[in-house]
Amino acid sequence: MDIATRVYNHKWKIDPIVRSLIDTDFYKLLMCQSVFRTKPDTSVTFSLINRSTHVPLARLIDEGELREQLDHIRSLSLSRGESTFLRGNTFYGKRQMFRPDFMEWFEGMRLPPYHLERKGDQYELTFEGKWHEVMLWEIPALAVLMELRSRAVLNDMGRFELQVLYARAMTRVWEKIEALRDIEGLSIADFGTRRRHGFLWQDWCVQAMIEGLGSKFTGTSNCLIAMRREVEAIGTNAHELPMVYSALAETDDALARAPYDVLSDWHEEHEGNLRIILPDTYGTKGFLEHAPDWLAGWTGIRIDSGDPAAGAEVAIKWWQERGEDPTQKRVIFSDGLDVDKIAELHAQFSGRVKVSFGWGTLLTNDFRGLVPGDRLAPFSLVCKAVSANGRPTVKLSDNPEKAMGPADEVARYKRVFGVGAQERIEVIV
Repeated sequence: MDIATRVYNHKWKIDPIVRSLIDTDFYKLLMCQSVFRTKPDTSVTFSLINRSTHVPLARLIDEGELREQLDHIRSLSLSRGESTFLRGNTFYGKRQMFRPDFMEWFEGMRLPPYHLERKGDQYELTFEGKWHEVMLWEIPALAVLMELRSRAVLNDMGRFELQVLYARAMTRVWEKIEALRDIEGLSIADFGTRRRHGFLWQDWCVQAMIEGLGSKFTGTSNCLIAMRREVEAIGTNAHELPMVYSALAETDDALARAPYDVLSDWHEEHEGNLRIILPDTYGTKGFLEHAPDWLAGWTGIRIDSGDPAAGAEVAIKWWQERGEDPTQKRVIFSDGLDVDKIAELHAQFSGRVKVSFGWGTLLTNDFRGLVPGDRLAPFSLVCKAVSANGRPTVKLSDNPEKAMGPADEVARYKRVFGVGAQERIEVIV
């Protein structure tokens, strides 16, 4: 596909940014089914948060165009082929991962309304409603904002300028793939949907990974691309689950139990499959210290904030203390990765654990230094659950730069979860 020509000839108008309800991270669908069963009456508000305030989204992106893309998403429904794929495909070795009652609901679902308002140089974009409905806005909303920003920069570029830009970007991706080829035992997946340069570009990157890495490329988090390119859909769960469960807790004791209640429900939902722990929502160290013994038997851990090597060492020590063999456990690194860090972490932990990588923004949106003023550099944009049944949510993370929530609630959560001083690490993406 000649992406540069497609951009130049149509200025992207021929291509809606989000083409399908399954143009989303696979874990959103897995979590949605769990929420559909366990918390069907919980009301949640999601909100867009631009951590990179130097990127003036409301000056770059026309409000009318943004509304047009969001309204298009609201018109989408599951196609027959997509439904067949979800109902009949094998995911993680299990057929019928998605239950009939969930699929019946999903096939008739349309995304609920949104609220959009300009506030200075930024947009306030929120979604409010039943948790299992509004949660499906997160990934498409991020994809729309990221791609509209890309289009704003590309709009005034000429035909040859675009061809050179994409040639350079493709060369950069391919050189990264070549650097990863020689890593023996590498296991890496695409996690780049939410902050991608654009859908066509993510699809190209996945195809390049398929050709360049062969069996070392294990799949993509993007369910639509997984279906079209016939690769594995990759994903388990995210911070959203413990954040909402915790917000619903009425007492400090209930709050302290909430992150474990999430995983208990998850275990029941998936009958022992998808047993990857995401421990950093309220601090990895405290989470593992107070974890029930049955969690030590799970398959592995995903490390998504803080110093990744330190996080892996904590996990290894925890498994050893619980009588588990770390060499049989999987550690998935997924925070701000690029080639050098992937190679470093693989060399440090290969043989000690089963090492995997979820490669995100610096795979699907690394245009750093390729246009004047670095106007296509990736930036940190998130869409988070900010309240549940009217109560604010909190995220502490292993990096305080990623923390969110009202100050008094943050202080309470730090007290309940025993979170002390933390090292601040710059959030790039």
